[in-house]
Amino acid sequence: MVSTISTFKSVASKRPAKKERPSIPEPGKIFDPVARALEIIGDRWTLVLVRQLLAGSKGFQELRMRTGITPRVLSSRLRQLASEEFVEREGEKTRAQYQLTDRGRSLEPIIASIAVWWTRQPIELLAIEPERFTETSPQSILESLPFLLRDRAGKNDSVMFEIRLTGEGGGVWAVKIEGEHCDVIPGFAEGADVRYTADAKLWCGVALGVADARQAVKDGDMIKEGGPQAMDQYFHQLYRPQDGGSE
Repeated sequence: MVSTISTFKSVASKRPAKKERPSIPEPGKIFDPVARALEIIGDRWTLVLVRQLLAGSKGFQELRMRTGITPRVLSSRLRQLASEEFVEREGEKTRAQYQLTDRGRSLEPIIASIAVWWTRQPIELLAIEPERFTETSPQSILESLPFLLRDRAGKNDSVMFEIRLTGEGGGVWAVKIEGEHCDVIPGFAEGADVRYTADAKLWCGVALGVADARQAVKDGDMIKEGGPQAMDQYFHQLYRPQDGGSE
């Protein structure tokens, strides 16, 4: 019996030692620029607010109107952005204006890339109903046109659109395309090449591809004046009817 036990101990001692599993590191200790950047700018509203302020300084209420953020959340995010030196505040408490610092403006390429990526995704993969955006302010769609500019827009193209919208959220905007660059400016477009006039909600549908431009002009719901250029030649649309056509 003693001999058997000794033999067992001898065999056991020759077995390789069990390797310890490597410990899982804490996320913050891993050098991953993407993860570390998102710790700073990955909050749901950070880039949304920076995107709004890229166009110029805005007050608290205007930021609410443009984003739909609740007062409590907006106040918290603005304080956070100020503490991280992305945003600075000017003026009195009740009439304060928020504007970007140089650090905040440095996020512009990131914001543009995110917007372009989203607009290039197939509508079925986005799992959204584009019709819901026809209820929003046309201003939000117009100001997003620079992100929707098609890659194939001619590098030498130069065209000025004037958009006149009636009804809720209506107004007048100039949309200027110079090669691969697009500017959207509130106000009339002097010497516009093409002018569109329509109800605001209908135009939103046309701009997003939910409503057919050619049919809207045929029915008299949208008036197009000027040259042959059509906006859907230059801009991506979330959805486009199969039988739709440029107008």
